[in-house]
Amino acid sequence: MNLIIRKATVIDPQSPFHNQTVDIQIKEGKISKIATEIDSVDAEELVLENLHISQGWFDSSVSFGEPGFEERETIANGLHVAGKSGFTGVALQPNSNPVIDNQSQISFILSKSKDAATAVFPIGALTKNSDGKDLAELFDMKNAGAVAFGDYGKSLENPNLLKIALQYAQDFDALPIVFNQDSNLKGNGVAHEGIVSTRLGLKGIPALAEELHVARNLYILEYTGGKMHFPTISTSGSVALIREAKAKGLNITCSVSVHHMTMTDEKLEGFDTRYKVSPPLRDESHREALIEGALDGTIDMVTSDHNPIDIEHKKMEFDLAKNGTIGLESAFGTLMTVLPLETAIDKLTAARKIFSKENESVKEGILPNITLFNPDVKGTFTKENILSKSKNSAFLGMPMTGKVYGIINNGKLVI
Repeated sequence: MNLIIRKATVIDPQSPFHNQTVDIQIKEGKISKIATEIDSVDAEELVLENLHISQGWFDSSVSFGEPGFEERETIANGLHVAGKSGFTGVALQPNSNPVIDNQSQISFILSKSKDAATAVFPIGALTKNSDGKDLAELFDMKNAGAVAFGDYGKSLENPNLLKIALQYAQDFDALPIVFNQDSNLKGNGVAHEGIVSTRLGLKGIPALAEELHVARNLYILEYTGGKMHFPTISTSGSVALIREAKAKGLNITCSVSVHHMTMTDEKLEGFDTRYKVSPPLRDESHREALIEGALDGTIDMVTSDHNPIDIEHKKMEFDLAKNGTIGLESAFGTLMTVLPLETAIDKLTAARKIFSKENESVKEGILPNITLFNPDVKGTFTKENILSKSKNSAFLGMPMTGKVYGIINNGKLVI
């Protein structure tokens, strides 16, 4: 690749060019020169309105469906969507059919994605078939390329099994991902337990269902040592518990989804199943606590929690519909409505050093792994913005601030 990027403002506190508007020359695949102005050479030139660049964004939780649920999304199209949405890396959840719980499945995912501009970092199931009974082949999957282990959307009800998993994972520096929701407290709940669920007659899921497991799992981590990641926390109590745990020195990281930062359970007024997600959308007090947690560093990263669901399992009675919303295409624009630019970029890149161990700043001499965007465009998310095979977006009609142009990664320009 030989390319000159013209007049790009760098948003990268680790880069010597942070907040500077520069030309960037890519020669034979590497960033060869960054300067205020670079003379024209025999290379393609990229000129985009109000162009900003940052380290490539990394999404810590996406689901694609393949293998087994290709009608929801394929790996090839999912990675195309991710690239067009600004993500140069994604951690792929194991909730396919069959569940990704052995080394051959990890190898399959990597082989299907090896030539894509957006890199895939597979998450292996923590337990066999994600059924919470026996640990999966963690060591073999790690050797095959798995970057972490978790059962997507499922809590580990057996505390002893979690204790064993955390102890075992330390032997080969594995990262357990632990979803927090007590199944007994959740019961048949489908919405946040509060005023809205009561008014609508929907069975509630109390914040306690999440916070009880957060507290339990932090106690277990304190006992075993090692590290652990909490995905998509959703309550003020969870933020407080994690803040306290970090102050004590526990090696805990956590994420929050874009939809939990930008929406509340008021969206359920029309019983629209696009807003049925897990954990459920909470009330405004919880949403504000999540934003505060992102701003003060308690919450490490933001994820789209992209989860395509086919129409047969989504457009039905609220109680019966599957949880999930797509979110890659809308992640940046909606996040920018609640966070300042540098914080938003930080939360979209922080997962890279945790899940992929990569964290290259924008500088000369490296292979480009960058996202191209305009942070100032105002708009509304519409059906025309959806690139996924599934159309179950909770963000339709939402205001957007910012536009993603694409990415440069793996020697490819996606724009």
